[in-house]
Amino acid sequence: MDSVLRAIAMFALLLLLFRMTGRRTLHDTTPFDFVLLLIVSEATQQAMVGEDNSITNAVLVISTLLLCNVGLSLLKIRFPGVGRVVEGVPTLLVVHGRPLRDRLARARLDEGDVLGAARELQGLERLEQIRFAVLEANGTISIVPEPSTGGWSASYPH
Repeated sequence: MDSVLRAIAMFALLLLLFRMTGRRTLHDTTPFDFVLLLIVSEATQQAMVGEDNSITNAVLVISTLLLCNVGLSLLKIRFPGVGRVVEGVPTLLVVHGRPLRDRLARARLDEGDVLGAARELQGLERLEQIRFAVLEANGTISIVPEPSTGGWSASYPH
């Protein structure tokens, strides 16, 4: 039972910590982020299993973590507010070419990050070509081009 409680506590703690540190997709992970993730995973493993390295304990811990994940998914379906708290909500970063600097700073992003997404997703080169830039809950940046810019979405049928 101790392993189950440890696993639940670590699941909740890691969820909280990663939610507080911001959104980032695996695609955007830097080498520093990867090393940090490896270290966190090792520390988490030690905290969850303690001195018991048996296969039975490992299966119990893994099962508990998977059940926590499934339970959280069910809670998000039943109570949409849980999803907003756990995963966050989209954040508007640019409106009609004007960066919202306070929101960029809160998301720990800069204009270069937005322009990189605009180039990659829409072929846009300047902030003035962006109608809206949105940091999605999953950590990606969505770009809606100004109609007159002729970005890819304006000329390429979906």
